[in-house]
Amino acid sequence: MAGMNSKTILVTGATGNLGRAVVEALRKDGFKVKAGSTNPQKTAWPPGVEAVKVVYEEPNTIDEALKETQGIFLVAPPLDPDAPAKLMPVIDKAKSAFVGHIVFVSALGVDQNEQAPLRIIERHLMGSGMSYTILRPNFFMENFSTGFIAPMIAQGGIFLAAGDGKTSFISTADIADAAAHAFKRVSTGVEYNLTGPNALDHTEVARILSDVSGKDIKYFSLTEEAMLKGARDGGMPEGAVQYLATLYGVVRNGWMATITEDVLRVTGKSPIPFVEFARKNASAWK
Repeated sequence: MAGMNSKTILVTGATGNLGRAVVEALRKDGFKVKAGSTNPQKTAWPPGVEAVKVVYEEPNTIDEALKETQGIFLVAPPLDPDAPAKLMPVIDKAKSAFVGHIVFVSALGVDQNEQAPLRIIERHLMGSGMSYTILRPNFFMENFSTGFIAPMIAQGGIFLAAGDGKTSFISTADIADAAAHAFKRVSTGVEYNLTGPNALDHTEVARILSDVSGKDIKYFSLTEEAMLKGARDGGMPEGAVQYLATLYGVVRNGWMATITEDVLRVTGKSPIPFVEFARKNASAWK
């Protein structure tokens, strides 16, 4: 119930698709929220949300943001192979500052690869002695509406090297809900693999988006080389390009098609299906 929580939660990456959803979910649950971003002046937040500067490469911003904070929602910069060097010191600082609980957003499947940057962070958190919850979501539905795939669709289609691999896409609203529950109940030492209720390939996604928008949206299955060339031509740093290659290799292999019950287990309600998400956001593709 709103107003019942006196805890203050620092949300890192607060201006991203997921961060915004988490700020909203925590606020709804009555938490005080510090919205951490590299440029806090840029975003107007609702009452009860304090904008704070969080730059992983500037340790003093972390020290300042952690003052009088009882929990952290910790997220790595997207496609960043150097994420461990940035996030592990934050975990150490949180421990020194007696922060009560860390909810870390990892990614589905990283527990299968000990070398994965996000897995290295998971291991550090598990060994830190801190109270933690690890969330491993699949690819976000919002990638299509407001994320990196949205500009592609505006230019005529979905251009990815995903083959015909299926993905159990999940909405950031469901991930945010799971995060808020993890802070409310402080489920410690737990890992949740978060997926949507069904797995779709990108041809099926394109068909759904076409249906809801009335526009003809197609999926163009690229070779890995073509996708990576596009990313490089768009100015993506090489480390991120290689990360992208790994991600879509996993999709092509069918490893992102897993469906779990973890959203229901954590939040008490089933995750939103892609079709429903698409209907709600149809205006994004018109």
